[in-house]
Amino acid sequence: MKTQALSFILFCLAVTAASATEVTYSQQIKPLVAARCVACHGADAPEYPAFKKEKDAWLAKGIGPRMDSYAHLIYYTGWPDTGALMRRLDDGAGKDDKKPGNMYQHLGDNEAERQANLALFKGWVGNWSHKKFDALTKDDLAGIKVLY
Repeated sequence: MKTQALSFILFCLAVTAASATEVTYSQQIKPLVAARCVACHGADAPEYPAFKKEKDAWLAKGIGPRMDSYAHLIYYTGWPDTGALMRRLDDGAGKDDKKPGNMYQHLGDNEAERQANLALFKGWVGNWSHKKFDALTKDDLAGIKVLY
């Protein structure tokens, strides 16, 4: 019980800190990606079109598409694969089925850490939308921040 309470307090502090300052790629997201994502989405991972051509072969190796730079990450937030990052990292809390995205589990070693890291990503993206590009409105696009 004490562990859960401590985890909740740490989560609240992280969310407060994330919302008190603007989240940027260079300050918060890049170190988070380096710590949690590059093992599968690093420099040795393929660009998305190459990944898509041989998706099953890459996945069998435990490798996903490359996401180790600012340019690579915004590819999955704004355009052309709009919302993919959000769909994959989301905790599912706002969905009817409550099912988290397939990469949510990798955001941390426990629920509090995953929630704190998700809050950072949400703060960085701004408009946390699961919509694909064709479904976005002009206001939806204007709400995407992804500050460097």
